[in-house]
Amino acid sequence: MTAAAVLAAVEAAVLVGMGVYVLVMGVTGDPESPRQAEMLGVTVLALAALPLAAARGLWLRRRWSRGPAMITQLMALPVAWTLVSNGGGLIAVGVATAVAAFAVLALLINPTATEALGIGPRDA
Repeated sequence: MTAAAVLAAVEAAVLVGMGVYVLVMGVTGDPESPRQAEMLGVTVLALAALPLAAARGLWLRRRWSRGPAMITQLMALPVAWTLVSNGGGLIAVGVATAVAAFAVLALLINPTATEALGIGPRDA
């Protein structure tokens, strides 16, 4: 659970960093469309709230946190594929994203994790 929470928090921190960077570049840089750049920055910052909340919930062993954490990882996989497909220096970032997403998913479906969160097998 701790490893899943830490990885989700790192993902949230990366998203916050990206959001702040895009927002600052939208304001101070010379983007083609400053309004679009600013909106993208705000959107990425808002999206960072999901893995951040999930990480906090996982850290505190809250049952509800597993769903948002898994959704975040499933959303990260197409992003990783896109980064790898674009080639160049983005391949390493895409591979790291995919590895982190698969690691968190594996940690979250682990029976020990489900037990720690109080999620047991469904009664038939």
